[in-house]
Amino acid sequence: MTNSEGGRVADPGEPPAEPSPNFMPLPYRRVSYQRADFPLTAEGLATIVGRDAYRHTEFIVFHDGGSFAVAAVETANRTPLFSPITRAAWLSTPERTRFVADPEVDPGLPSSMTAKAGAVGIADDETLVVLGRYEHVNFIARPRPTSVTIVEVAPPDPPKLWDQVARVLAVAPLHAISPKLERIDLLDLAAAVAPGPDGYLFPCRASGFESLGAPVHFLDERPARADWVLVGCERSRQVHEHLYGDQPPSREICPRILAGARSGPTLVKCCMLERGTELDGHVAVVPWGAELREVEEALLDLVGPA
Repeated sequence: MTNSEGGRVADPGEPPAEPSPNFMPLPYRRVSYQRADFPLTAEGLATIVGRDAYRHTEFIVFHDGGSFAVAAVETANRTPLFSPITRAAWLSTPERTRFVADPEVDPGLPSSMTAKAGAVGIADDETLVVLGRYEHVNFIARPRPTSVTIVEVAPPDPPKLWDQVARVLAVAPLHAISPKLERIDLLDLAAAVAPGPDGYLFPCRASGFESLGAPVHFLDERPARADWVLVGCERSRQVHEHLYGDQPPSREICPRILAGARSGPTLVKCCMLERGTELDGHVAVVPWGAELREVEEALLDLVGPA
């Protein structure tokens, strides 16, 4: 079907173009936000062919005061500042498009957009348009974020690696991720074994261990050797042997070991890895004292960029 300008538009009965899951234009300057002066139908969309569009505009979010829809457009030439629209098709029709205004949502971050989509109940065949941070507009079509399990020990609370993932997702344009915490409680691990006559030894100081009802010591403080059970990992056992010349009874706390093999994307930390990241099947590993850049690299290994 063509209009009077000779441009291509969708036929009235033609289904809209089907975007891929998590489709979200980046950078979002490719998206224009306009009030429609025509009905949000295929026939109405035909009227925009021949109109000028800015050279970066590839998608237009149209609204008529109550309904929203998203069109994909092509222009005659992307080099001039403005060029006539030569083709238009609905990417998301009004019945499949919803709108929210939320200044806390970053329209440049897929994970921020999919989190909002989940919060408002967007179906995986719908499109969410967001007026978000900086009053910028973007959309995400068919939101289906990849679930990534974060296996981490606590205390501290929130667990450090879980908090680092949240900080990375707040700034890094990664593929849409829905993080899920699998919390390993150090108190539960310790309580599952009887303490030594002199209680427990943990790798480093943290709060909350008083509830164990037994003396608690911390390896990084180098206490006098006592008859304890070490609640720690291989590196802790190595340090213990260096300091005291032996290895005590111990309870394993390494997230990498406790997580084991996984069938889905999983992020863990391990102090036997001192720098960089490793990918072991579906499990990405960062050092115990990982920097944010290492956490981002590991997530990229698991799910890729936006």
